[in-house]
Amino acid sequence: MLTPQIIDAGTREIDWWALYTRHQHEKTVAEMLSAKGFEVFLPLYESIRRWKDRNKKLTLPLFPGYVFVRGGIDRRLQVVTTPGVHMILFHGEQVAMIPGVEIDAIRKAVEGPFRLEPHPFLKCGERVRVKRGSLLGVEGVLIRKKNLCRLVISVEMMAKSVAVEIDSTDVEPAPARSDSDASPLQQYGGIGRSGEPLLHGDRQIFSI
Repeated sequence: MLTPQIIDAGTREIDWWALYTRHQHEKTVAEMLSAKGFEVFLPLYESIRRWKDRNKKLTLPLFPGYVFVRGGIDRRLQVVTTPGVHMILFHGEQVAMIPGVEIDAIRKAVEGPFRLEPHPFLKCGERVRVKRGSLLGVEGVLIRKKNLCRLVISVEMMAKSVAVEIDSTDVEPAPARSDSDASPLQQYGGIGRSGEPLLHGDRQIFSI
């Protein structure tokens, strides 16, 4: 089992927000923000990389380039001035808030005895809910890869997904979701080191 890096600084706000980091700066950013008193979540997974003469096990971020923060949105200037932080993820003119239930689903998958890996974002397919085990109550899209079933869990605001192997007998059809429950990815962008949104024409872009 691989434990994600989670630092609780005492905040109790429900929703999370996401940071876009510079290349391979996720762990450094998470450590520096936790030292500043932020609650940080950096989900990790293990990957075997094969070279001609050997195999090496690496610990990598499930969402490359992203670190999650809960609470402290009023202190975001302290965040964007942290070395390695590229920007804060925006949804329109507001900081993109990620429901706690989506982060909790990712956390359960990472903390459980499952083989986990990044997966292309999905919105189609049969949506199911886990009915037993450590992932009890988690919802996602059920897919089949070769002879294995996998549950694809998504963070819709970021259009990012991960897949975890699961027994098909452990899931059941999820209740229908109304349009108001969905969180489609619409405009997005960031906030730069000056603390101001980044604009390019009619939309915000990932740059500073």
